Amino acid sequence: MRFDELRDGLATGALVGDAFVKASQEYSELEPVAAAIADMRRARIDLADLATMAEGDDAEMRALAQAELAEAERRLPELERQVMLALLPKDEADEKNAIIEVRAGTGGDEAALFAAELFEMYKRYAGLRGWRFEVMEINETGIGGYKEASATITGRSVFRRLKFESGVHRVQRVPATETQGRIHTSAATVAVLPEAEEVDVQIDERDLRIDVFRSSGPGGQSVNTTDSAVRITHLPSGLVVSQQDEKSQHKNKAKALKVLRARLYEAERQRLASARAADRKSQVGSGDRSERIRTYNFPQGRITDHRINLTVYGKIDRFMAGEIDEVVDALIAQEEAERLAELQ
Repeated sequence: MRFDELRDGLATGALVGDAFVKASQEYSELEPVAAAIADMRRARIDLADLATMAEGDDAEMRALAQAELAEAERRLPELERQVMLALLPKDEADEKNAIIEVRAGTGGDEAALFAAELFEMYKRYAGLRGWRFEVMEINETGIGGYKEASATITGRSVFRRLKFESGVHRVQRVPATETQGRIHTSAATVAVLPEAEEVDVQIDERDLRIDVFRSSGPGGQSVNTTDSAVRITHLPSGLVVSQQDEKSQHKNKAKALKVLRARLYEAERQRLASARAADRKSQVGSGDRSERIRTYNFPQGRITDHRINLTVYGKIDRFMAGEIDEVVDALIAQEEAERLAELQ
């Protein structure tokens, strides 16, 4: 078994240098698979032993075995499912950090206020999970709303837990500026991109057009008097990224390149995923920013995720405070179920 070979090689010190690093990485990837298989095998052996005992001559032992047999039979299918999940091809982006971008959509000032609340929701969620949340850029409206905002989130399994947040988030509520008490519907768009390293995406400097300009704030107000803002155009793809949050042109360029690299990496991921899925569309969703994925209805206190037909009542305040794991876990479970179904 490959796992045993790697374990022995690492234990004996036979592997050094790059070979040791590669073997350690492979061992880490195989360890949960090997553990799941070991648990399943032990459960099968226990089940066989209990079945034999349940048919024995000792009445007391037979009764005890029969009681434990039902629990063992119930547990085995879940262990087998865990093995199948462990053997599924991994999304190599799942363990990456992420760049999250939130933009106000339809709805004017109310959409911008909602975009700001969503951005803060993800910041609180990052705090609850012990992730680092670093603001990259915020374009404010002047009344507490955000036209757009972006941040880098660093930690364990960030992209795996946030990748299904990409899409259109819709809010239904009475805006603070509404005098007639009417419910308005507004929207904000979220994009979650896996943070790509230089080794993941090679960018040729000759493919870039870099423009510098003077930073400006809300309403065109000048932020600083130097040409520190940077706009990078990736000529082959047509992607354009701007950064003006920093006073340093060098820092803004570095941030813009980070976002550009993430967008190119995600575009390639989506292309490969589409090719694999052909014309089949996942129930969980494509991650397309134009896809409406969730509605936040404040008057009814409910949150509905349209991809999995999940509605959560009475927890909207906690949800906006960053407690979003109930929906995140449901989305991950649905994706796992779909991928397992493809193997049948």
